[in-house]
Amino acid sequence: MPDRLQAAFLDFATVGPNVDTSALDALVDVAYYDCSTPDQVAERVRHCDVAILNKASLGRAAITAAPRLKLVTLFATGTDNVDLAAAKERGVAVSNIRDYCSIAVTQHVFALILGLTQQIRGYDALVRAGAWQNSRTFALFDHPIRELAGRALGIVGYGALGQAVGRLGEALGMRLMVAARIGTPPRDVPEGRFAFETVLEQADVLTLHCPLNAATRHLIGAPQLARMKRDALLINTARGGLIDSDALVASLRARQIGGAGIDVLPAEPPSVDEPLLLPDIPNLIVTPHVAWASQEARQRAMDQVTENVREFIVGRSLRRVV
Repeated sequence: MPDRLQAAFLDFATVGPNVDTSALDALVDVAYYDCSTPDQVAERVRHCDVAILNKASLGRAAITAAPRLKLVTLFATGTDNVDLAAAKERGVAVSNIRDYCSIAVTQHVFALILGLTQQIRGYDALVRAGAWQNSRTFALFDHPIRELAGRALGIVGYGALGQAVGRLGEALGMRLMVAARIGTPPRDVPEGRFAFETVLEQADVLTLHCPLNAATRHLIGAPQLARMKRDALLINTARGGLIDSDALVASLRARQIGGAGIDVLPAEPPSVDEPLLLPDIPNLIVTPHVAWASQEARQRAMDQVTENVREFIVGRSLRRVV
C-alpha cells in the first residue's frame, strides 16, 4: 500500500464550517468536494483509494468502476447510502462513526421540549407585539406553562441517544417510560420496557430515537396520535419518515396533542409542499436537521473519520461494518 493514499470527500459541505481536517490531511491526499451528483460520485472515486461521504450515495456501479477503492468511511452512523453487498464482494472496507453527537442531540431535544413547555415563541411574540408593555399586570398568562418534574418521558429507541435523553429527563425529575421494540413483549422494571401502545397513551412527552426501516416508517400516524394525551408533546430528532406529516398537521390543528418539535423531515432539503412547513400550524417548532450539529460534535465526527482511516492504513478494523 503506498504511503499516500488518494481520497475524495464527496459532500464536504454537509460537514459545516470551522472543522479542522489537518489530521486527516496529514494521512492521505484528500480532494474536497462540496457536493457530488450520482454521475460525479462515480467519476470522483474512480481513481481513489478512500471515499469519504455523509449523505451522498455510493452504489454498486460506482464501487465496481473504482478498481483502486479500498476504504469507504462515512461521516455518519447510518450506512444505507452505501451498497454494502457490492463493497463486500469487491473487498472494500466500510466504516462509520458512532456516538459522536449524543450531547448535542440531547441538548436539542430538551431545547424543543422546553421551548414548547415554556411557550417561548408565544411569549416572545406577545412581547414584540407590545402586549407586555401595555399590560396592567407585571406578567402575562396567555399561554399555559407546565413543569416537567413528575411527568412521563416516553422514549422510543433506547440506544446511546435515547439513554442520554433519559438521563437528562431524570435529572429534571421526569419519569422514564422506555418503549419495547415493536412486536416484542414488555419487560419488568428495573430493566423495564413498556409496550409501545402504553407509552403512546401515558407519555407526557414522546421522543423518537429509533432507526427508519420498514417496521418504523410512519410509526406515528393518525391512529397513534389519536391515542396520545391531549397535552402531550411529540419530539423527533431521528428520521423524518417516522412520522406521517399530514397526520401530524391534522392533529396539531385539531389540538389533538399539545405540540411537536421536529428536527427532521421525510425529504431533506424538504420540498416546497412539505405539510409541516405550512405557516399556520399551532404549537409546532421545526428546525433544519441541526440537533447533531454542534461545533464539538462535528469535530468529533471528523476525528472519528480520521481515526478510521489511520486504523485502516495500519491494518486494523476500527468501526468497520464491512
